[in-house]
Amino acid sequence: MIFPRPEGLMGEIPEGEPFIVPLAIPLVAGPSGMAAVMLLGSREPGRLGEWSLALMLAWVGTAAILLAAPFLYRLLGRRALAAMERLMGMLLVAISVQMLLEGLTTYLRLPAGG
Repeated sequence: MIFPRPEGLMGEIPEGEPFIVPLAIPLVAGPSGMAAVMLLGSREPGRLGEWSLALMLAWVGTAAILLAAPFLYRLLGRRALAAMERLMGMLLVAISVQMLLEGLTTYLRLPAGG
């Protein structure tokens, strides 16, 4: 995604490369968000409404962005969307590397007994 090959991500495709972008829906408002609300709600049941509202707002924001996709495509154009695709790919790689390094650091700090 960051440094695409001239023939495209999927090789030679007769009708052009499909526009594949990893969506952050699971990170923002998917199963991980629901699990976080459940865990936080079990620790502090009095604030369950606040966390549920926050999850609902994340869902609404995500739905608004997805529904506005055709409008954004016309507004931004092909070049701007290709640039955003590369930027998001670079961001995804940076987050992945950070998570890997944090996991290794945590693992290496563990005592020998586990």
